[in-house]
Amino acid sequence: MPGKVSTGKAREAAEPRYMQLASELRKAVMEGQFSLDKSFPTESELCRKYQASRFTIREALRRLQAEGLIARKRGSGTVVQPAAARGGALHQPLSNVGELLQYARDTQVTYKPRKSGPLQEEIAEQVAEDTGGNWHSVHGARRHPDDALPIAVTDAFFHERLGDVMDQLDLGAGPLFSQLEIHAGVRIAKVTQDIQAIAAGEQIARELGVEPNSPILRILRCYFDNRGNLFEVSVSYHPGDRFAYSMHIDVDG
Repeated sequence: MPGKVSTGKAREAAEPRYMQLASELRKAVMEGQFSLDKSFPTESELCRKYQASRFTIREALRRLQAEGLIARKRGSGTVVQPAAARGGALHQPLSNVGELLQYARDTQVTYKPRKSGPLQEEIAEQVAEDTGGNWHSVHGARRHPDDALPIAVTDAFFHERLGDVMDQLDLGAGPLFSQLEIHAGVRIAKVTQDIQAIAAGEQIARELGVEPNSPILRILRCYFDNRGNLFEVSVSYHPGDRFAYSMHIDVDG
C-alpha cells in the first residue's frame, strides 16, 4: 500500500526556510523591486523584515548569487546584476528535487494529453536505460505568470507500469512527478538530467516564438523510483534568451 499522503501545505512547510526566502527574493529581483540605482537590503535589514536568522538570510542570498541575480562584494554590500535588473533570462537553479519543485511553483504550464505508445526513438536513444513498453505522453508550454512567451516547451512521458494513474492527474496544476507521488505511491529516489545545445526544429521554434534553427537548450530528465525503475521521462526545450541553467558547487575542505 502507498505510504501516507502529504498535503500540499505540509510539503511547503517542509521546505527549508532559506529556500522559501530565496524564492521571495528571487521574485522581487525579477520584478524589478531592486533596481541598479537602489541599494539592496543589508543582511540585518533582511533579518528584521523576514524575522529570520542571519544564517538563513545568507543561505538565501547565496542561492541568488549562484543564479547570477545578485553580486556580493566585501565592503560594497549586495547589488543586483545588470541582466536581472533588465528583466533578462530566468536564471533557475535545478540542482535537486526541491529546486525542481520550486521551479514548477514559480511558473505555469497546462499539459494536453497525446497518444500513448513506445517512447519516441529520438528520445529513447538519449536515455541510458531500458525504455521498453508503452508510455503515456503529454505536451505543454511553460510560462512565467507575467510573460506572454514561454520559457519552455515540454514533452513528458509516463511508463505503463503506473497503471491508470494518468486519469487522476490534474494536467493544469502542479508538477506531474509530484502528483505521481500522491496518486501512485511512487517515491522519487533519483533524477538524472542531460543538457545539450541543439537547433530548434520548425514545430518547437513555432511554439517558442523563435526562428527555426535558433540555438536552444534541451534538458532531458529521467525519474527513478526507489527500486531503480524508470517511470517518467521529460524533455524540455528552452530558448537561450529566456532561460539559464545555474548551479553552485560547494568545495569540501
